[in-house]
Formats: sequence, C-alpha cells, structure tokens
Amino acid sequence: VQLQASGGGLVQAGGSLRLSCLASGRTAKSYIMGWFRQAPGKEREFVAAINWSGITSYANSVKGRFTISRDNAKNMVYLQMNSLKPEDTAVYYCALGRLLGTHANEYNYWGQGTLVTVSS
Repeated sequence: VQLQASGGGLVQAGGSLRLSCLASGRTAKSYIMGWFRQAPGKEREFVAAINWSGITSYANSVKGRFTISRDNAKNMVYLQMNSLKPEDTAVYYCALGRLLGTHANEYNYWGQGTLVTVSS
C-alpha cells in the first residue's frame, strides 16, 4: 500500500486547510485510516482516525476544530482543519492500520507527510 498526502501549506492562525490522502496498491476499505503529526523536536502524535463505517476518534487538542472523513470508493481520507493555531504546525502523516488506535505502532502503512505551517 502506498499513501500520498497533500494539501499542506502556510496559513494564518484562525484559518483553514484540508488535507487529503490517497491510498493506492490495494483497497483501503477494510483499514482504519488515520492522521498523525510531528512537530520539530517532538514525537509523532495522534490527530484523528476513522474506520470503514465512519466511526471517528480525535485527539483532545483538535476536537471541535478538525474533522476526519473518508471516501471508500476513492480510497481517500481527508482532514478538514479549522481554527488553526500556531501549535498545529507540524508535518502531517496519513496512515493505515487495523485498529482504531491512537499509537503510531498500531498503524502499518505511512505516507510521506505534508507540512502545515500556521503563522501567528
């Protein structure tokens, strides 16, 4: 499975971005699709995840601001990010796993990451 994330960029605080991730190589329908992020000098952290039927999980730090969704027919997962804060600045990674978990080691496949920079 290959994952290709896109949609990152530079945005001012309070702004919005939408990240996309395409899974290719095999159908992602049976997988959990998730987003993680890693800021400079910090460990990779869970952001959000969604299972095939639309059940979601969010990190407390993004609840109410970020929305994860997926299109099983297109093998896509999205992350709508609103009310962005400077502390959201990080490289964002999409991932596939078998469990609706919050730990990076629960995910088997990873994309290359897309940089999100939020200026104050």
